[in-house]
Amino acid sequence: MKPVRKAIIPAAGLGTRFLPATKALAKEMLPIVDTPTIEYIVREAIASGIEDIVVVDGKSKRSIEDHFDSNPELENNLREKNKLELLELVEETTDINMYFIRQSHPKGLGDAILTAKDFIGDEPFVVLLGDDLMQDEVPLTKQLIDRYHETGESTLAVMEVPHEQVSEYGVIDPAAKVKDGLYRVKSFVEKPKPEEAPSDLAIIGRYLLTPEIFEELEKTKPGKGGEIQLTDAIDTLNNRQHVYAHKFTGDRYDIGSKIGFLETNITFGLKHPQVKDELRAYIKELAAKL
Repeated sequence: MKPVRKAIIPAAGLGTRFLPATKALAKEMLPIVDTPTIEYIVREAIASGIEDIVVVDGKSKRSIEDHFDSNPELENNLREKNKLELLELVEETTDINMYFIRQSHPKGLGDAILTAKDFIGDEPFVVLLGDDLMQDEVPLTKQLIDRYHETGESTLAVMEVPHEQVSEYGVIDPAAKVKDGLYRVKSFVEKPKPEEAPSDLAIIGRYLLTPEIFEELEKTKPGKGGEIQLTDAIDTLNNRQHVYAHKFTGDRYDIGSKIGFLETNITFGLKHPQVKDELRAYIKELAAKL
């Protein structure tokens, strides 16, 4: 069994839900307190043992590349002023094996994954979507890698969601519960009506995939909006090899919407050592005025 060493982070989306901020700024660079959202994703991958990360980006995404590149002028300035803690924060983002591939004509998540085929080769890999931040004692990506070591097959992260919200997600139809928190998948249902949903287990933004997925992606025809859907390819992959679902029980923060982004900033701010006390006091003061 080959080790899981590589990760794909799709980042070619236009970020229209955050306009006008994302007209010239990559959505993935919007900060949670003081850290770009994509940095949280990269940290999760590294903490899980991933060695090489490819970001599939598009136009107006140069700021992502710059963030993970060295900045000698800034570093020298911080060093001269003896701001060593800040210098360490800056340098932490440069000693990472980061690669960038341009998705010139975005055609969906499946197409973004297919763009990185040559980078992945014949190895298993993980996909981390930037709209979800995950927190647990063991990083979710590491949990998926551990499951892969058990099964040797593709494994998706799922989470139980309120039944009335299943229409907002892709949902799995579990064929069988293999062990606690691990399911064999019978099929996938995209955004079902609550009364038609086969389960409340929704697919969230982490995937561990075997390289056979590329063959399925190459055969997958564009669906709604002319996009190649990753879930369609996974569904056909499930016909030739087992696909599993791992139930995540940690904390998930949806930063793909304005309200989710604001809620996440408040939650993380209340934990941030530099601002938590002042933020807590401000919230109490604000609540008293409402």
